[in-house]
Amino acid sequence: MTTETGAMDVDAAILVAPPEPNRETATSNSLNNNPQATTSTESQVREMYRQLPVRVHVRRPGKDSWMYIGRATVSHEVMGQTSRVVVRTGAEKVLVTFGEHCDLQAERRGNFVVVACVETDGVLSWSLNAVNIADTLRLLASIELACYRSKQLFSDPMRYTSSRRKIERVIRDDRRKRHKRKRDEETMISAFAQQRLGG
Repeated sequence: MTTETGAMDVDAAILVAPPEPNRETATSNSLNNNPQATTSTESQVREMYRQLPVRVHVRRPGKDSWMYIGRATVSHEVMGQTSRVVVRTGAEKVLVTFGEHCDLQAERRGNFVVVACVETDGVLSWSLNAVNIADTLRLLASIELACYRSKQLFSDPMRYTSSRRKIERVIRDDRRKRHKRKRDEETMISAFAQQRLGG
């Protein structure tokens, strides 16, 4: 860093004693002299505040069709040893937060990440449409990392396994019911069309 003190000639530097650096200046200089520490700090900040643009759809419990919510951004926020994935609208309104408290299952379908959340009244599903495959994979990994219950896995493996199986069973049963309703609807429409043609 170039300062006015550093620009003085040698004689002036002998006559004028340099000011004693305070702690903040020393810390700043140590960071500047250590590019590896600076790079590490910057990368940590980028990871914490990185935002991915997505298009959001939601499927309410008991519904078979998706409803378009709009454009949003997804950020992976790290807080100590835990993290969370937050989906916000353009007006910074929080749509949903994924973390260890959520009973969910996330899977990738093309450029979409579908997150099925087990709620008290059924399965609430979120569809996050990323820009490309790289963002889709990054989004899926962030959600899985944020929702990974490492403490429960190490403290009580049996309970963790039982909880995961229950979540998977509830989501599987919900998918089976939706497919059955769709087949019944298609059968009813086909029968009604044939009746109209026959009449």
